[in-house]
Amino acid sequence: MTAIHAIRIARVYDDLEGISGARVLVDGVWPRGVSREGLQLDDLIREVAPSTALRKWFGHDPARWTEFRDRYRAELADNPEAVARCLDWCRAGPVALLFGAKDRDHNQAVVLRDHLRASLHGEMPS
Repeated sequence: MTAIHAIRIARVYDDLEGISGARVLVDGVWPRGVSREGLQLDDLIREVAPSTALRKWFGHDPARWTEFRDRYRAELADNPEAVARCLDWCRAGPVALLFGAKDRDHNQAVVLRDHLRASLHGEMPS
């Protein structure tokens, strides 16, 4: 049986002191002004980030959120290797998906977290 561990999202610019579990950066570009040492990452999975074209189209515009979410989900479905790498961390224990966007409610980490949770719940026996 697959254990369901906590999957959190956290902004890289926030105080990450209280974050327990693995820290996985899921941005396609390195966050400005943040040192690699400061993040204390367990993994960087750039391949799971939205494509450059999708990221630029979205531009963190909340009016485009629903379509962004749908398009990004389609990209995730086409990228099983990167998703599997994230799922491995989720199965191992609590994980924090780190992102750099200012908007905490409309960013790829929100979509990815929900996608990973749904995938893990799909593994649970009925």
